[in-house]
Amino acid sequence: MEIDRDNNDDNSRRIQVRFVTKLKAPYKVPTTAIAIPSDLSRLGLSSIVNNLLQAVNSEWKTEPFDFLIDGELVRMSLEQFLIAKGISAEKILEVEYIRAVAPRKEEEPSPHDDWVSAVDGSSPRFILTGCYDGLGRVWKEAGLCTHILEGHSGAISSVSVITSEGAGSATVATASKDRTLRLWKFDADDNSDHPSKIRAFKILRGHNASVQSVAANTSGDMVCSGSWDATINLWRTNESDTDGDVVSIKKRKVNNKAEESQSEGEAVSTLVGHTQCVSCVVWPRKETIFSASWDHSVRQWDAETGKDVSDIFCGKVLNCIDIGGEGSALIAAGGSDPILRIWDPRKPGSSAPVFQFSSHSSWISTCKWHNSSSLHLLSSSYDGKVMLWDLRTAWPLSIIDTHKDKVLCADWWKGDSVVSGGADTQLRISSDIFIQ
Repeated sequence: MEIDRDNNDDNSRRIQVRFVTKLKAPYKVPTTAIAIPSDLSRLGLSSIVNNLLQAVNSEWKTEPFDFLIDGELVRMSLEQFLIAKGISAEKILEVEYIRAVAPRKEEEPSPHDDWVSAVDGSSPRFILTGCYDGLGRVWKEAGLCTHILEGHSGAISSVSVITSEGAGSATVATASKDRTLRLWKFDADDNSDHPSKIRAFKILRGHNASVQSVAANTSGDMVCSGSWDATINLWRTNESDTDGDVVSIKKRKVNNKAEESQSEGEAVSTLVGHTQCVSCVVWPRKETIFSASWDHSVRQWDAETGKDVSDIFCGKVLNCIDIGGEGSALIAAGGSDPILRIWDPRKPGSSAPVFQFSSHSSWISTCKWHNSSSLHLLSSSYDGKVMLWDLRTAWPLSIIDTHKDKVLCADWWKGDSVVSGGADTQLRISSDIFIQ
């Protein structure tokens, strides 16, 4: 493999480095110090490590690596990095290598009949999508749709898996521009080649404008929703209620057979404070709801009292929000500019972001923290790209650009895959991503 150089100067300065790793065999190279050109960057360093591995194991197959010095990812030449960080090149430099975070495989796309506007990959058993054709869909894998969720009269704007543990049924929620939310149950173990059409067991009415976002709490007994009416509603997810929030029970007959009942639920409570569209809600802890809005604010709510606990204003319309990172406490949000912002509310003066990532070139539509890594998150954008980020560098680790139009939604799936949908009407799965 050709060594990557930032210039062609054969007389470039050489520095002593020792490659180290936390990876297990067969990824370990000898820890002997070697002299390498100082103008090498990531590709050149990766070439050296692959050559060292091949010298130990003749059957080694080349793969890309990333490199850290003092805990920070290197995204420039070694010499530029050392100068920027004030690190002496006179001593032996310890360089840690890790497997590069990048998709190794692109599955065949799963076509929809209109824009793919929402995706939830939180269940390892299936992928849930929402579409502008008003239908929800359940995918067992790429190209295999097992269930179609029928009933909305407008585009679906958001989907959320409520429960999917264990064998048998899963419960999910959908939110729509028809001003309603719907709750559904289906057999998550169904592997049928032909999708089953199902109806919601409960319709949630109460918003007086499009419902933009839905999120379930950790126990699955409630969901919250954000709407263009600037409110957040809280709803129960059980099929039968004892405290009066069932408005009516509907049954219909098909071929003289009565179908399952369909109830209509009212909101348990309404959170008021935003002044424009509530574009995204998340419910990461039983007592806490977070919301993002077109009024430029991120708000934290006490789910019990309905009180607005804290606000962060960023001066931009916000489209998406997620909570994760160290201590599951960092707030990531994106909106009407290309900048992905991250706040740490535990720090004084938390109105200033602790991280800003600015490689997108258009509105950011989604941001999602990785489930098991506090360092990694993804973002999707109207620029047609999904970007994977590591808090240890300001540049994207990887860029997924398989969509041919705006990317409207994205999520992690099974930890090592990214699922995304967009205005090209495709659901795409990028898999075999190594998160360490």
